[in-house]
Amino acid sequence: MRYIAFIHKEPDSVYGVSFPDVPGCISAGDTIDEAVRNGVEALSGHIRMLEADGDPVPAPRDFDAIMSDPDLAEDRDSAMTTAIPLVRDRGSNTRINVSLDLGLLEAIDAAARERGQTRSAFLASAARREIVD
Repeated sequence: MRYIAFIHKEPDSVYGVSFPDVPGCISAGDTIDEAVRNGVEALSGHIRMLEADGDPVPAPRDFDAIMSDPDLAEDRDSAMTTAIPLVRDRGSNTRINVSLDLGLLEAIDAAARERGQTRSAFLASAARREIVD
C-alpha cells in the first residue's frame, strides 16, 4: 500500500513531506532521498499511533484523485509528488522458509558479517531499501 506525499522545498529550508490522506503526518529531510526515507518512518509511526488509539486508518487515494481534489490545490502548488510505501512494523519477527542460490546466500552472509549484522537483519534491511526505492 502506498500513500501519495507532497514534497515542498522553500529557500534556505529542508525538504518537507506531507500526506494529504493522512492529516498531521509530516516529515522532512536535507535531501529528497532523506525526506522520502524519513517519510516512510513517519507514515509507519503515524499509522501505528492511529491503530493504537483505535482510530480508523485512512485509505490511500490514487494519484489522479489527489491531483484532482480541489481542496488540495494550495498544497499541490509547487509541490513534488511521490508515492510512499506503508511499511508496518508489527513488533514481532516471523520465521520463514526462503530458497536462494547457494552463491547468493554466501554473498549475503559475507556482506552481513562485514556490517556486523545477522543474515536476517541484512535481508530485512535490503528488503526495506528495495521497497522504498
